[in-house]
Order: sequence, then C-alpha cells, then structure tokens
Amino acid sequence: MFRFSRNAMSRACSLVIRRPEVIRHRRHASQAINQMLQLQQMEICADPPSRGLVVGVYADEEDKNDAGILTPTGWRYNVQKTHGRLLEVLRMSGPMPKRGETRLLFAVEPERVPYYSAVAVIGLGKECLGYNPYEVLDEQKEAIRRSVADACRILAELDTDRIEVENCGHAESAAEGAALGIWIYQELRDPKRRVSVPSIDLFATKDEICDIEGWRIGLQKAAAQNLTRQLQEMPSNLLTPTAFAQNVVEVLCKSGVNVEVKVEGWAESQSMHAFLAVGKASCEPPIFLELSYYGTCAEERPIVLVGQGVTYDAGGLCLKEKQELFHMRGDMTGAAVVVATCRAVAGLRLPVNIRGLIPLCENVIGCNSFRPGDMVKSMNGKTIEVQCTDHEDVLVLADALLYGQNFCPKCIIDIGTCSGYMRQALDEAACGVFTNSEILWQQIKHASMHTGDRVWRFPLWNYYSKAVRAGGRSDVQNYGIGRGGRPCKAAAFLREFVPCGQWMHIDATNVMITRGDEFEYLRQGMAGRPTRTLIEFIAQSICKDTAPKLNK
Repeated sequence: MFRFSRNAMSRACSLVIRRPEVIRHRRHASQAINQMLQLQQMEICADPPSRGLVVGVYADEEDKNDAGILTPTGWRYNVQKTHGRLLEVLRMSGPMPKRGETRLLFAVEPERVPYYSAVAVIGLGKECLGYNPYEVLDEQKEAIRRSVADACRILAELDTDRIEVENCGHAESAAEGAALGIWIYQELRDPKRRVSVPSIDLFATKDEICDIEGWRIGLQKAAAQNLTRQLQEMPSNLLTPTAFAQNVVEVLCKSGVNVEVKVEGWAESQSMHAFLAVGKASCEPPIFLELSYYGTCAEERPIVLVGQGVTYDAGGLCLKEKQELFHMRGDMTGAAVVVATCRAVAGLRLPVNIRGLIPLCENVIGCNSFRPGDMVKSMNGKTIEVQCTDHEDVLVLADALLYGQNFCPKCIIDIGTCSGYMRQALDEAACGVFTNSEILWQQIKHASMHTGDRVWRFPLWNYYSKAVRAGGRSDVQNYGIGRGGRPCKAAAFLREFVPCGQWMHIDATNVMITRGDEFEYLRQGMAGRPTRTLIEFIAQSICKDTAPKLNK
C-alpha cells in the first residue's frame, strides 16, 4: 500500500491542473518551429548557395607569422560586406596561403543568407613581386594566374554556378587564370555526366576603377588557348584534314577572318611535292588552308604564320612506339595555334595584317606510303632525301614556308612539333625558338615574360646546316648526319627554305601535353601552348614603344 504526503498530493494536483496549459504551449511552439523550418527550406530552395568570390592576400611565404595584407579590393569587401570578419577568420585559420594555394571560407558575411556562399582567399606572395631576370618571368602575373585558377577549380568542384574574381592587381592575368583553370574537354561525354562549368566575372566594389578592358583581353587570350586545346584533344578519327578545315571555316568566318580551302590538285599545281609525299598513304586527301585577316590597309605587309597540320602522325613506315601513338592526335598543334591566334587577333581588332598557312594531312602506313630513301622535290626545286618517314614534320612545313614568300611578309613564324628530343632538353618549362633575327627573339622573349608561357632560344649555327646538307645524293636530308642535336637539325633544314627575310621557328613538341601538376591553370592533357605568347608577340610588335629594338 502506497502512502502520499500532503505536499506530494498538492504537487500532483497542481501538475494535473496545469497539464492542458502545457499542451497548448507545446502545440504553439511546434507550429512556430515547423513554420520556421518551412521558411528556411523555401529560402534555401529559392536562392541556393551557388555564388563564389575570389580575393587575394599578400604575405611573406617564408614567414609563418606574417599576418597578411588583403588586396585593395579584398580590403573593401572585408570592411563593407563582412565588417572585418573575413580577415579575422582568415588569420584564425592558420598561416597565410602561399602562391598557388587557396583558403576557403564559408558564411563570412553577417547576413543570414550570404550573397557569396564561399569566399576563396588566394596567396599572391609578397607585394614587391615583379620581373625576375633569372627566371625570365613576371612573377606577380604568374602568381595571379596560378592562384586564381586553383581557387576557381576548387569552387567549381562545389557546383558553384557563378564565380566573381577580383583583379588581384592585374585583371588580364586574373581573367586568364580563371578561364584556363575551369576549362575541361568533355564534348563527347554524356550531358548528364559532364562536369559543371561555372560562369566567371570581374568583381569590383563601389567607387573602384574597374579594369574591364584588361579583363576582356585576358578572356580573349584564354579563349584562344582553350580553342587550341579543344582542337588538340579531338580524336583523330573525328578531326581528319577535311573535318579540321570545316571546323576552321565555322570558327573563323564568324570572326571576320577569310578562309580559303585549297585541295590536292592545287598543291600539285604549286609543286608542293614534299607536302604531298607525306599524305600519300592516307585515305584522307591533303588540304591546304590559307587564312587572311586585314586589320589595317591592304598595302601593309602581313605577318605570315605557318602551322604544321599533321592531324595524326603514326610515323609512316618508320612506325612510332606504342606509348607515343596515343598523343599523336596532337601533332597538329601548330595548325591549332595559328587558327586560335587568328581568331584572337580578329577579336581584339589589332591593326595588323595576318596571313595564316596550314598544310593538313595524315602520316600513316599504307600501300602508297613514302619510304626511307625516297627523293622528293620542294617548291624551290631542291631535292630532299627522306631518311626517316617519322621526321615528316619538316617536309610539311618546307613547302608552306616557300609559299609564304609570295606575300612579301614582315616576318615568317612557323610553329610545329618537329622533335621529341625537346622534352629531354626543356621538359614543360618553355618552347624552343630558332631564329635568324635578334629583333624577333627579343620580341618573343619579351612577350613570353608577360604571358608566363616562356620560350628559350636554341642555336641556328652552320654546324647543323652542314649536317643536313652532307648527303651526296640530294641537296638536303630530312634527318642529317651525326648523333644528337635533332631539334637544331630540324630548324637548320627549315632554314634552307627561307631564302630571305626575318624568320622564326617555334618547336612546341615538349609543351604539347602537360601532366597537370606544373601549372594550376592547365589540367592534365593537351596544353594549348604557345598560343597566348604568340598573340602577345603580335600585339607588342605593333606598339613601337614596347617592342624591343636592336642596339646600333
């Protein structure tokens, strides 16, 4: 039998009496909570957190205790939008990010639903970075490209729909890094499985001078390099010489560049026997493209660009090794660079005349393949002995160089992938340059310093010319005698077909593909180099104030 005290009974009675009131409070609270949760769900669904912002911070990379200094634009955002919280959280998160590194911060704005769901703070190194004569590089601009690209790729992985990037001190470099970093080749993938690519725009605060022109130029250059990468990545069974010509017509005719498609019969009438010999074995007929852009008066002498257009290079009868064959769809790198450069020059409306020459063919094995020991004649009547069918690159370029003399050019620049030994010499660091003009070398070096896509000069001595002329059966040989020096011999061979004038040969074999770990703004695969450097070279050659001059 249970006994209850008087106090216990009174407490029980009071609890029983107040029970309906408690139930009413609970019902009211649950309704309010449900309404609040529904409102939050509605807000989240109506305005998803899909915007990102990229701002920069300067800091000494060697000093872990450096508190860091935000860029002027980043400081205004820190004060006006976050009331100082951005810098406070950044300093609490650890040491300042280094060059090429990104620190992600979430919900730094005091609003309940922040405008930028994620803010990426990128490391820019010291404020005093600039031109480094030992690296032949503007380190500040390269730091901006690398860091902005890294931040944009990280934000893109979060399914960010829109990324706004501050200028970080140079809007052109920021635009290049952002546009190059988020690009990915996925045209052949199922649309449902494609990686989302966010839109990018320039961020600026109120009362700030916005360098929209520099941003536009950077986007044009990056779009040109991405076009080169797209053409390089396309499989060779889809991008045959005929398909390449069709793509060029579609791309360039919209940009105001004239495209003339010349067929095999025209090449025979021009006595381009060296070029035609390479494409004999393929079922795809060779094609010669002639691009024309007139940015100034028609009487002005043009710059002639020659791009090697071997859409697939199996090596012919001298077959390449298995591991090399996979990447040989990119043996038309020179042609892709010329196409992209012409589109960028037209888009930027540069006051210069350009003539682009692109010989297109395939070098494969067939019953009609050209063979080691064959003799072919070029346009100028010189006899060429074919020592190795795997070194067809110079044969394709030789006739195009001779044809370019018909336009009385200011200079002739050819871009090709002529020697795999460039990889042993320079790896991915720079393109190889061979030229008979000190002025052209200074201009291209000056341009590469700004773009970060560097070049390095190789010798063009008579030693190598003698090596390709040594055969007694012909005027020149496509390989030459002796061991080593293959890139220099290829350039010396091409020099035999440039009778006069300023000429420069760019060997892009070693920068055709990238591992994806050297430059944050280039994913693994085809690199699209040296497109931006060539565009910058043309732009600076127009400006008399910036173009280097040869001392008297």
